[in-house]
Amino acid sequence: MIRICIIYDKLRFEEKKIYSKIKEKGLDATLVDGKSITFDTESSKRDPVFGDIILQRVISYTRGLHLTYCLEQMGLPIVNSYNVSEICGNKLITSMILKKNDVPTPKTTFAFSTESARECMKNLGYPLVVKPIIGSWGRGVYQIKDQSMAEMLLDTRQDNDNSYSRIYYLQELIDRPSRDIRCIVIGDEIAASVYRYSSENEWRTNVAVGGRTEEAPLTSELQEIVLKASNAIGGGILGVDLMEDKARGYLVHEVNNTVEFRGASAVCKSDIAGAMTDYLLKMSTK
Repeated sequence: MIRICIIYDKLRFEEKKIYSKIKEKGLDATLVDGKSITFDTESSKRDPVFGDIILQRVISYTRGLHLTYCLEQMGLPIVNSYNVSEICGNKLITSMILKKNDVPTPKTTFAFSTESARECMKNLGYPLVVKPIIGSWGRGVYQIKDQSMAEMLLDTRQDNDNSYSRIYYLQELIDRPSRDIRCIVIGDEIAASVYRYSSENEWRTNVAVGGRTEEAPLTSELQEIVLKASNAIGGGILGVDLMEDKARGYLVHEVNNTVEFRGASAVCKSDIAGAMTDYLLKMSTK
């Protein structure tokens, strides 16, 4: 019997749903808290707790990334891979990879000091969007409307001891409807496609800040761009987020590693957790 291990650091709807689906399909499922795992230089894949394949669902980017690296070095198959996890967790790297592979993206500028960020903001023009290069759920994402707001943000970043605060990710504000699109990609298939609408008095569309979801039609154009983005990142189980620019069409602005699908599962008929299980089963036999 194939044994699937799910590593997490917080049990959410998604991990519980995947675990239940694995058991429903008659497979062996194990839930392991990533915070409890230890490794040493002698660790090997003979440890039975990790099973035949691992699904890495750790929320913490840094913890998940290093766990993934250790598990791969032990020779264990893991979804998603270390390389994919690293790319998705860092918006700067994601944007560079997407652009290199001709995936349409918003115009984005990177700066590495307060002075250069100030100059880049002036060149981009206001309004613009500032994002942390590492982070999720819309945290630390701000719409900067003028120079005064820019100076307040720069002052705040300057006082922050986090080394990533010295790296500025500056993006044009897209002329779009009050929604974006999330597509959940599993291998070479798109399991779900949803609109995420922003809540009242909120421009961000993240469900974590009150956004709502609605099933979105999966057009051939959308499918082509989403799969191109997924392949550029390295494939696996991914969430590809896009905006609909009124002049340029679909623009990919983010790719998620441990993608959440509670909102999508509430409005889509597709069995997302079941498709994930089938993919893990397929990958375990390679």
